[in-house]
Amino acid sequence: AQTDPEAFFPEKGGSTREAKRVCSSCEVRAECLEYALENDERFGIWGGLSERERRRMRRSQAM
Repeated sequence: AQTDPEAFFPEKGGSTREAKRVCSSCEVRAECLEYALENDERFGIWGGLSERERRRMRRSQAM
């Protein structure tokens, strides 16, 4: 099964459901999220999290 890469970079206000579904069963989810956090990725779904969710995660870890 293949997923359209654009699913991981939805338009503003677009659905993230498909990308998060794929991420939920991905073997490298943790590594993907770690990459996004270390490289300050600002767009797209990485490791199952949106940019907003990653930003919240960074803030809570900084406390």
